[in-house]
Amino acid sequence: MISEQQFIPAPFGQPVRAFSTTRLGGASAAPFDSFNLGSACGDDAARVAENRRTLRRALPDEPGWLKQVHGDRVIHLDDWHEGVAADAAWTDRPGQVAAVLTADCLPILVADRAGTCVAAIHAGWRGLAAGVIGQCIRALPAPPENLVAWLGPRICQAHYEVGEDVRGAFAGAADAFEPSREGHWLADLPAIAEMQLDAAGVGEFHDSCACTAEGSRFFSYRRDQETGRMAAVIWLEHGA
Repeated sequence: MISEQQFIPAPFGQPVRAFSTTRLGGASAAPFDSFNLGSACGDDAARVAENRRTLRRALPDEPGWLKQVHGDRVIHLDDWHEGVAADAAWTDRPGQVAAVLTADCLPILVADRAGTCVAAIHAGWRGLAAGVIGQCIRALPAPPENLVAWLGPRICQAHYEVGEDVRGAFAGAADAFEPSREGHWLADLPAIAEMQLDAAGVGEFHDSCACTAEGSRFFSYRRDQETGRMAAVIWLEHGA
């Protein structure tokens, strides 16, 4: 099993299990130190494989790793294959593990209160602008008002400066941007996500309030450029 320093649990009840990993307690060397789960960021493949084996021991099956492209494609894990390009995955089958990798982008984990389906969403600003949240919510076989969402570790507004192009992509979310310097803004990804979850009819959502750019517990691309990736995972337990 992974240790307590290596994950943050998400507050879902049985039969849903979910958590986000941290960067602590793995096998990778700097600048990917140490629990890097991303295979496409330049880390040694053998060390990534060791880290993934550590994660796997806490899961009922191998996660359905996605080729994340900052788009709006959503797949059911029955349709997963290696290298599949998508930014969200869902399942209604116990034991299948939905997963997304992040290092500043916002991971969102979703489950219905009855415990019949779960989903993982990779939500950077491009995915949010493309509507990945709405696409995923519409794909789930549960009424939106019965869904619960959890916003995992991501970069917080104080550390996420963007240009006019990003602000312009969210015309209806002016309150999620604060001016910083001429032509630049501080963007609040969780606030944008919550607006979109609310617009999609999601009944309940919770925020981890964890910032990847603060401290040393998480990987942060914006802070470090060359860095590893955390995973946010969710599944339904067998026999529930």
